[in-house]
Order: sequence, then C-alpha cells, then structure tokens
Amino acid sequence: MKKIEAIIKPFKLDDVREALSEIGITGMTAIEVKGFGRQKGHTELYRGAEYVIDFLPKVKIEIVVKDDQLDSCIEAITNAARTGKIGDGKIFVGDVARVIRIRTGEEGDDAI
Repeated sequence: MKKIEAIIKPFKLDDVREALSEIGITGMTAIEVKGFGRQKGHTELYRGAEYVIDFLPKVKIEIVVKDDQLDSCIEAITNAARTGKIGDGKIFVGDVARVIRIRTGEEGDDAI
C-alpha cells in the first residue's frame, strides 16, 4: 500500500476529486494548508501600504491506495491539478505498513 500526499491549488480540489472518483478512488482527506516553494509569495496593497504574503493558501490531499492503483492515481491528480503555471504543487509517495478500519477491524487492502 502507498500513501499519496499532494499539495495543490485550492481551486483545483473539485477537479482532482472528480478525476480520482472516475478511476475508482473512494476516499481521501483534504486539508487547508499554507506554504511556499519556488512560487515564493506575492505583494498586495492594503490601505495604501504594500505588504508581502509569504505563505500562500494550498490544499493537501492524502490518499492511501493499493500498489496497483498508484500510477493511475498519480496520473489523475497530475492531469487534474495542472495549470501549467508556477505553484501547481507536488506529489509525495510513501509506503504504508498497516491500515486498520476502526469500525470493522479489517486490515490491509480490505481496510482501504
């Protein structure tokens, strides 16, 4: 099993969710986060004063998938979240040692 963490632009969340649903991914967690990478921040004007916004709003998606679903899941996220502009985000993939469904006690692939 693999855990996918994707950082995307907030307005792309619905597109990503729909793309994942189309390939059979039934569950995910979405968290509002703030951060910056190469995009850095930007300056804004408020009441005549200019100030820098260092941390930009993003959405972090977490999904646990079976190994055979990994590539299609990454492709779906990438295609749905891409705008072609700086700040589109990143995808991180890691191993998951164990998954337990609390309600039934199922483990492994059955718990996903």
